[in-house]
Amino acid sequence: MSNIIRVVLADDHVFVRDGIKSLLENEANIEVVGEAIDGVDALEVVAETKPDLLIADIRMPNMTGIELVEKLRNENNNVKIIMLSMHESEEYVLKSIKAGADGYLLKGSSKEEFLKALHSVAAGGKYFSGDISSILISQLTNSSASLEPKQTLGEEMMITKREKEILTLLLSGKGNKEIAEALDISKRTAEVHRFNLMKKLKVKNLMELSNKAAEYSLI
Repeated sequence: MSNIIRVVLADDHVFVRDGIKSLLENEANIEVVGEAIDGVDALEVVAETKPDLLIADIRMPNMTGIELVEKLRNENNNVKIIMLSMHESEEYVLKSIKAGADGYLLKGSSKEEFLKALHSVAAGGKYFSGDISSILISQLTNSSASLEPKQTLGEEMMITKREKEILTLLLSGKGNKEIAEALDISKRTAEVHRFNLMKKLKVKNLMELSNKAAEYSLI
């Protein structure tokens, strides 16, 4: 990927697209290279422009954002995808993740959070805004409601409940200090859990961690 993050916007409301373009227009390393009015249109625009990142509304006519993500992933298109929604619902969040989205942002997010999410996802990470990370933690720690794993971790790589919480927060863009505050533990303890998690999963950085989590449906 070049230093410029090439973005496609998919939303059936022109004022939403204009608002995002206005937010991004002064960012030197971000360029909006295409726009789409629905999921069907987005498939064509993504194919034509080959962007680094797609920002898609979750509710669009003709083809929803979730259906769009599923279609792109079934076509083995690895474009990074952030879902944009008014809804902070567990159903939408989990369906987006299961479909293959890399992030989930609320339309009321601040400019700072929007840009943080965009850069995090473009760099290979995951980002989930607001209180959405708590939904993921709840999902991971509830044994009666877990996503179907694509593969099974070997016994030596099985992670603990606390490590799952750490993993979710890491992939939602949280640093050690923020993780410590979220879980009410010391920063040092958060650092130790992070080190042990990455060692256990045999990864060296957040991008590898994100790929491993996706491979084994750990989030």
